[in-house]
Amino acid sequence: MTMIMEYHNPVLLKESIDGLNINPDGVYVDVTFGGGGHSKEILSRLSPKGRLFAFDQDQDAWENALNDERFCLIKENFRFIKNFLRFQGVKSVDGILADLGVSSHQFDVAERGFSTRFDAELDMRMNQKGDLSAFMVVNNYEEAALKKLFFEFGELKNAGAIANTIVLARKDHPIKNTEQLKQVLSRFLPAHKSHKILAQIYQAIRIEVNQEMEVLKEFLTQSLEILKPQGRLSVISYHSLEDRLVKRFMKNGMFEGEPERDFFGNFSVPLKHIGKLIVPTNDEIRINNRARSAKLRIAEKV
Repeated sequence: MTMIMEYHNPVLLKESIDGLNINPDGVYVDVTFGGGGHSKEILSRLSPKGRLFAFDQDQDAWENALNDERFCLIKENFRFIKNFLRFQGVKSVDGILADLGVSSHQFDVAERGFSTRFDAELDMRMNQKGDLSAFMVVNNYEEAALKKLFFEFGELKNAGAIANTIVLARKDHPIKNTEQLKQVLSRFLPAHKSHKILAQIYQAIRIEVNQEMEVLKEFLTQSLEILKPQGRLSVISYHSLEDRLVKRFMKNGMFEGEPERDFFGNFSVPLKHIGKLIVPTNDEIRINNRARSAKLRIAEKV
């Protein structure tokens, strides 16, 4: 079995690539390479003149690099998309695809610490060489910082109580693994909804460890700078925090506030939505459970 087979089936594959409106001779970027499913589909639509650059900071994904002279895998975080494309001699591109979140492969490898299903060390680093781990967040962050991340990134109403419980528990001994974390927080995990609440807690820690919201903002801002006019941006998100950022940015090119109006009272915005929000069909969700929360938004540079 190859590494690619161990990765998830690409979510919304046809819809996300169709959304790029591919020019066969164009230059495209897949910023979340993973198992290479989306990249292979893009390459299948390119001519010998077309080029595809892909990003992935996860060493596991590098095993899936495609043997195609039109393809280049950049082993970095896509928050640096502009600089690393410039290093490759590329200043503008025809389309960019992002399939955000954690891959099924990362969830399924127990020692990575992403999944609520396994007992593993508190890690959750997408870049395995990264300095910040889930262990450091859980054991070193001050109570106020923990409360903030559980409230903002986990959308947990009892974020303060969860943070306080962690801080009190770690005074006795460090919280080293996922099982210990579950035990510490057991009073917040009633049987009928423990999985949902744990998923929110894990999501909050994972977003903090990998700086996912800041990475997404930096990526979206740079995408505007490198997309050609009529270039397309196709983004698949998996939770409301990501989707709200993507939706707002595609609407007005900003994350906060409103764009300025011109003399006639019209907004000047850098992107226009293409079509409506796209979600997976019931058939796709049955085949690929990871797709259940996916939302695809497509925009074109004006």
